[in-house]
Order: sequence, then C-alpha cells, then structure tokens
Amino acid sequence: MGEGVSVCCPSCGSRHTLTASVYPCACGAAVAPTLSGDAPVETVTRRAWADEWVTVRCTACAREDQWPRPELGCPCGAMLRIAVEPVTPGTAAVEPASERPVSEQPASEPPTPEPHAPGRPAHIPLPRTAASPRPGFRPVTIRTARDAVTTAALYLRWLGFKSVVESVESGEPPSPGTGTPGIGLRGPDVVAQVDPTTSPASLRSVECLWLNGMNASATGVYFSLAGYADDARARADDLGLPLFVLDLTGAPQPVNGPADELVSSGRNRGR
Repeated sequence: MGEGVSVCCPSCGSRHTLTASVYPCACGAAVAPTLSGDAPVETVTRRAWADEWVTVRCTACAREDQWPRPELGCPCGAMLRIAVEPVTPGTAAVEPASERPVSEQPASEPPTPEPHAPGRPAHIPLPRTAASPRPGFRPVTIRTARDAVTTAALYLRWLGFKSVVESVESGEPPSPGTGTPGIGLRGPDVVAQVDPTTSPASLRSVECLWLNGMNASATGVYFSLAGYADDARARADDLGLPLFVLDLTGAPQPVNGPADELVSSGRNRGR
C-alpha cells in the first residue's frame, strides 16, 4: 500500500486516513500515486472521465501510466477527491531486477482493489451464512464506457449467470431527453442495465429495468458508474432490485440489500 494521509471532510469536518491503492506496473513493480497532504480536498459533485485519472511514474522503470485518482467516501455522504503530487520531468532511477523485493506481484496478477465507498452513506451489508464457492472476481480497470459494459458482463458471469450478452434493447425505448442511458445485458435468467454516464441513475430507469425483468421472468441487475438518485435507490429496495456501483478499478460494489443477497448467494431466482 502507498503512504497514508489525513483527510478532513469539508462537508462535516470529520477526519479520515486515506492510503492510495497500489497497482502493478508493466515491469512487475508495485506503483501508487503520491498523495498530497497539504493540498485542499475536493468534494466531487459531478464526474467527468478526464478528472478520474492521474499520471503515475514507476520508480523502478520510469514508465508513466494513467491510474484511477484516489477518492474517499465520507459517511456523511460526500465523495472526496484527494490531490496527488504531479509527475515532474526527469527520469526515475531504475532499480536492478535482482534487487527488487521478491514479494512484488507480476503484472499478470493485479492486486484486488480496496472496496470503494459510493458517494452516500454506506448501507449495512447482510451477514453471509455460508462461504462462497466462487473464486475471487478479477477486476478489469474501467477507462471507457465499453470497459464498464465488459466489467458488468464478467461480473454477472462470475455471479453464476450464463450466456450473458449485450442486448439490442436498453432499459426502455430511448426518447429525446427521457430515454434510459446505458447499455443492456441479457442472459437466460438475467436482465441488466449498465449506465456509464456521469449522472446518477434515475427512478424511471430503475423501474423500467424491474419491469423488463418481470416480463422476462429474470433477475434484474443495475450497474451505474455515478450511483443512484435517492428516490431510485429507495424504489429499488422496495422492488428487491440489486444495485451496484462500478468502481473505476473494476470491482462492482453492492449498494443495497438485494445486491448483498445476490453476491452472497450467487445466481438468484428471477423476481
């Protein structure tokens, strides 16, 4: 893990300690962005793809690459974006391969990222009554909308849904200003919606997905990059519709009770 810094939430004044996640460089060395402890913390109100990435230089091989910007979800509901030290011109010293720590993970084995709290108070996960027989989910870093769809499809297959493919239909027929954003995924017993936009999923989108699942006698599952509107999340809880937030590191996070149940039990019967 990277070096931790103390973070003060500008919304509620509470303090937290954030440690930047470590990622594998192509050379096999572990890299992490250097957090700036003196810079002010920014509250995230709107998301844009260009703001989600920072340049990080590997100290072993001097390679520069783009990694997800460190963020922290405060229990008050604020999403905090943490500043990082900029990469300065110059070449980093290359560490001889023979002196690299033997504990470093190869590039083919990326570390599992820490759970990323959504931009609202976290729900209380349900207790799991049995160990999951599934191997750990292998995350796929999300850099584009297509990556978000790929991640959602892989995650559904990991949950046990078979033959998941992209659907021609979305959550509802699109119309100017009111159509459901995102891309649909379907399998024999699942109907899913992937929303990679920078706006929280709406109540209408959630209800349309639930109706599609009912009509198909399949489990409905929603994936959103920017989270959910309060009324949409409350309605999903009433309908028993699993909601997931797509973390940019590629690890979908359950944000309501039905999603927790689905993760615990795997493939569920259609609602």
